[in-house]
Amino acid sequence: MSQKIKVLIVDDSALIRMLLTNALSSSDEIEVVGTAEDPLVARDLIKQKQPDVLTLDIEMPKMDGITFLKNLMRLRPMPVIMISTLTKKGANVTLKALEYGAVDFVAKPDTDIKDNLMAYSSILIDKVKAAAKANVGQVKLSSQSSTDGSSDSGAQEAASTTGKASRHKRYDLIAIGASTGGTEAIKAVVTDLPPDLPPIVMTQHIPPVFSTSFANRLNASSRIRVIEPTESVPLENGHAYLAPGDKHMIVVSRGGRLYAQLDDGPEVNRHKPSVEVMFSSVARVVKKRCITVMLTGMGADGAEAMKRLHDIGSYTICQDEDSSVVWGMPGAVVQLDGAHEQLPVTKIGLRLQQLLRK
Repeated sequence: MSQKIKVLIVDDSALIRMLLTNALSSSDEIEVVGTAEDPLVARDLIKQKQPDVLTLDIEMPKMDGITFLKNLMRLRPMPVIMISTLTKKGANVTLKALEYGAVDFVAKPDTDIKDNLMAYSSILIDKVKAAAKANVGQVKLSSQSSTDGSSDSGAQEAASTTGKASRHKRYDLIAIGASTGGTEAIKAVVTDLPPDLPPIVMTQHIPPVFSTSFANRLNASSRIRVIEPTESVPLENGHAYLAPGDKHMIVVSRGGRLYAQLDDGPEVNRHKPSVEVMFSSVARVVKKRCITVMLTGMGADGAEAMKRLHDIGSYTICQDEDSSVVWGMPGAVVQLDGAHEQLPVTKIGLRLQQLLRK
């Protein structure tokens, strides 16, 4: 039998520590080797217990979680899962934690979680298993990703191109899917892009409040305009559209124009939004006139639809294993022989520009 994944839980609430311990202990593959009520205790336990994965609360006494995370990633990089509140404040801080090197995040468990403990445990266990295999050295991407940079003049340039006919004759759309590690990977790709490109549709596995904060952060750091649709909207050049965290996003054609439309259907591949749903709609509507990109992520959501896109002539790019935090989704595409190229995430933005300008 393989060795169990050793987890250290860091949270100032005794009740939350108990709930997380119970949830993780339900897996035969995981061992909770310790709990700490603050980062100072955690620091000593990391040395003693040598955990494989850390779960980390954000708001704690003596030292906040973000400060501890920054120190940890500098001195002893290891997989960290943030335990976050599903609020706007929690979303902003958690996205900052992902920038600093956290692998993933999960909602703080409800203290009255009896009815949903099994479902919560399943999600948490999956994330810990993925984190244990994560390529921690590739988590922090944003500082090294941009080749073109972003600027206020770039934002003005993006506005000036809105609604103009695209000069890219071969492709009408770029479609991007991602999951674990994807917020930083998407940022690494999108911030590389100039505003004179076809529209981009993106599905990232992320909760609703977080998707809004993520879209706003991307928009602030990019030369293209990034929005989270709340209703059906026409797809414009120089714009990127991020699926809301509680709805699927599909591409439809009306009156000769492409639209992003929201779909409140059931989860697909245990996800809503689902990359499979978005890519399938692109295959139906845009067919080969699309570049499809699969970035880092746990599982295989979107792999089958991306293979269909590849087979009908869409140009398909997968993030390579070395630069992926978790090579699940892109790896699944490669296994299906659905990728024309595998590239480091820092090269994908430039490759998109090359393909579009041929």
